[in-house]
Amino acid sequence: MKPREQFMEKAQGLFADLGPDQDAGDEEAKRDPLRFRTIWISDIHLGTTGCQAERLLEFLRATESDTLYLVGDIIDGWQLKRRWYWDQSHNNVVQTVLKKAKKGTNVIFVPGNHDEVIRQFIDLDFGGIKIRDELVHVTAEGKRMLVLHGDRFDGVIACAKWLAYVGDTLYTMILKFNQWFNSWRARAGLPYWSLSQYLKSKVKNAVNYISSFEDALADEARKKGLDGVICGHIHKAEIRDIGGVTYCNDGDWVESLSALVEEPSGQLRLVSWQEIMQLKRAGKEARTAARELATA
Repeated sequence: MKPREQFMEKAQGLFADLGPDQDAGDEEAKRDPLRFRTIWISDIHLGTTGCQAERLLEFLRATESDTLYLVGDIIDGWQLKRRWYWDQSHNNVVQTVLKKAKKGTNVIFVPGNHDEVIRQFIDLDFGGIKIRDELVHVTAEGKRMLVLHGDRFDGVIACAKWLAYVGDTLYTMILKFNQWFNSWRARAGLPYWSLSQYLKSKVKNAVNYISSFEDALADEARKKGLDGVICGHIHKAEIRDIGGVTYCNDGDWVESLSALVEEPSGQLRLVSWQEIMQLKRAGKEARTAARELATA
């Protein structure tokens, strides 16, 4: 069987209908969703124990958008090759995205390096999801933004892929340590603390690597005559101006639990899972108060 046919066969089984009882979710969270013009999410890493699938499900159920971009590393093929791991919540994420596409959301999947096997299907549609290598998004304000995962601007990926695999293994070990360490912090009543984010902010080489990556992406948008760039890959949520180009990174769903959103006005901003949950709780409390006032 050809690789393409093997993928299609596995995908059909993976995306099989789960039935309403397996993906019913929180009905309150689905009520009156927060609406955006566009949402960008990336670096979910489905197929790994570090993936925060349950929190992503809460985010997806609590929000709606005209367009949803999946900006790469949605499924972690690197880890799945080493060891198969696929929790029910991971399946539910896939089903939730497919349901959004079925109900009219324009879903665009831009594969990354961890799900690079999907790149053989560039320019095809699968389950209502458009698979594209890169594209230009035009905001409501008329700004033209390049959308891509960003891995081809990573010198390690481009020049020494074996080193990227080593780095991925080390990152996985750090995440496992983080899970153990933060379970202890939670029992002690302390907030979440990220070792990898700390290292990124403090280690000189990591800071230089991130800065070089951001500059390279901004330069690419500038060469194309665009207003900005939207990417993922480095797990560092950011919006900043780089020489007149708007650089946006939507973060990840392993640690930062963040997304980039476009408001109906065209404004771009970063949101976190925590912020969305707080807004949903505030809306629920407002509805409860209104009901109590109406029945008083």
